[in-house]
Amino acid sequence: MNPISRFATSALTIAEMEARKIRHDSTELWMRGVQPALWLLIFGEVFNSVRSLAPPGGYTYIQYIAPGVLAQSVLFVAIFYGITIVWERDVGLLTKLLSTPSPRLSVVVGKALAAGVRGIFQGVMIFALALIIGVNLRFDPLDVLGVFVVVVLFAMCFSAFSMTLASFLKTRDRMMGIGQAITIPLFFASNAIYPVSLMPAWLQYISKFNPLSYVVDALRSMLLTGDYSSLPTDIAALVAATAFFIGCGSIVLKRLIE
Repeated sequence: MNPISRFATSALTIAEMEARKIRHDSTELWMRGVQPALWLLIFGEVFNSVRSLAPPGGYTYIQYIAPGVLAQSVLFVAIFYGITIVWERDVGLLTKLLSTPSPRLSVVVGKALAAGVRGIFQGVMIFALALIIGVNLRFDPLDVLGVFVVVVLFAMCFSAFSMTLASFLKTRDRMMGIGQAITIPLFFASNAIYPVSLMPAWLQYISKFNPLSYVVDALRSMLLTGDYSSLPTDIAALVAATAFFIGCGSIVLKRLIE
């Protein structure tokens, strides 16, 4: 078997093993669905009547934040993926996995793909909730497919970032703390719940370097506006960030068992 085939087989096998865990116990994913439901049903409905938050283009506020809530829910799933890696280290599973002939890169890619599967589950839940409460979004098949591609890439990006952090922090308590410290600033320094134009100048500058802003922009273009002019830039930024963090994760993962 050539190296490329061996890498692909290893990554897909690891992803399938991780996905099997979801099939056996999906409680965590269902619980993760509560938070975006609250954002749409309570936050979205309440702030729908606030004139100062009226989004551009004549859209309702709940329409505007739906892509941002989707991005947020995927971010929360992915950023805490490092906790799972630390747990696997503690019970000896990671040591066994790294002792196999599978390249470390395939281990990171496989686990990141599994995080992408979890992200798709979150996307399906958001779509279902949007239909139930009557949020008017674009459900063109190609747009929905594009949304799932962005969701998978985004989940892979931040799960790889989380695995990189886990290689240095090495405990579940530290990972929980740093995860919470990262997700909230990322969320509020993006265009997820309000237009960038409402931010102070210094925060607008920071939002340009926030990967979540590019993700939300891509999701919003496919689910809401239908304006794809910035989509290539958004996808390019996301692919670059994903490749960077997967590379970092594969380099430092062995530190976790040292």
